[in-house]
Amino acid sequence: MTSDGPDKNTAAALRPWLRNKKLNLTYLSTYVKKGPAAARNMGWLSAKSPLVAFTDDDCLPEKEWLSAFLDAYDGDPFVAFTGRTNVPLPSDPTDFALNTARLGEAEFITANCACTKHALLKTGGFDERFKLAWREDSDLHFKLLEINIPVIKVNEAVVIHPVRPARWGVSIKEQKKAAYEALLFSKYPELYKRKIGIGSLWNYYLINILWLVLAASLITRHMPIFRLSAVLLGILLLAFAVKRLRNSSRKPGHIIEMLSTSIVIPTLSIYWRLYGAIKYRVLFI
Repeated sequence: MTSDGPDKNTAAALRPWLRNKKLNLTYLSTYVKKGPAAARNMGWLSAKSPLVAFTDDDCLPEKEWLSAFLDAYDGDPFVAFTGRTNVPLPSDPTDFALNTARLGEAEFITANCACTKHALLKTGGFDERFKLAWREDSDLHFKLLEINIPVIKVNEAVVIHPVRPARWGVSIKEQKKAAYEALLFSKYPELYKRKIGIGSLWNYYLINILWLVLAASLITRHMPIFRLSAVLLGILLLAFAVKRLRNSSRKPGHIIEMLSTSIVIPTLSIYWRLYGAIKYRVLFI
C-alpha cells in the first residue's frame, strides 16, 4: 500500500496488520504530497510480483477481484487488464455523484486495473506531472495503446466505487482538472480526440464574453447593452444550472448549490483550460 505523503492516521490503522504479519502487506509513503501518480510509481516500482494490480483507497474490491486478474494472466510479460467498476447511486444523486458514476463507463481507470511490471517499465509508469487524481490513468492507458501492449477487459474483476462525501461547492474545485485535460491532449492529440473527444464549450465562452460586455457597458454607462447582456447572461446561466439539475437531487440545498456554482463554473473552467494550454504549449480551447 502506498500513501501520497505522510499520513499518520493511515499508518496507525495499518500498524496492527503490519505487526501481526497475517497479510503480506507493505506500507510505503512519499516524503511529501506529490499526487497519486507519484505514489503509484513508488508502489509498483517496489513490487516483487510480475503482475501489479491497482485500486483506490475509497474503493471496495470484491472477494474474487485479484483472482480474476490472475486467472486472465497467462504469463505474457507485456499485458494490462481492466476490470468492471460499479458506482452505487442513491435514488436522488447529487451532481457530484452523477459525475462520479461516469467512472463505471470508463475504459481504463486505476481504481480497477492490473499491469505487468514489464509493461509498466516499458511505458515509464505514471506521469507525475498529473498532480491530481485526474487523467493520470488515461495517460497510462494511452501509453499502453501507443506501444501496442494489449489491454484486456476482465468483467469478473469487480470493484465497488462508492461516491465519497463531498463538501458544498465541490464542483468549483473540480474545475482545476481542466488543466490536466490540456496536458493529456498535448501528449496524445489523436488518441484524445478518438477516446475522449473535445467537447464544445461554446456556451462557456459565450458566457465569459457576456460577462466582459456587461462590465464594459456598465463602465461606459451604455444601459441598453448592459440590460441586453444581463438578460442573455441570465438565460445562459439558468439553462446551465437546469441542465445540471435535470437528473440530480431536487433537495433545496442542492438546488441552491447548483444555482450558485453555475455562476462561476464557466469562467473557472475556461481559466484552467487556457492555463493548461499555455503551460503545456498546446492549442486546447
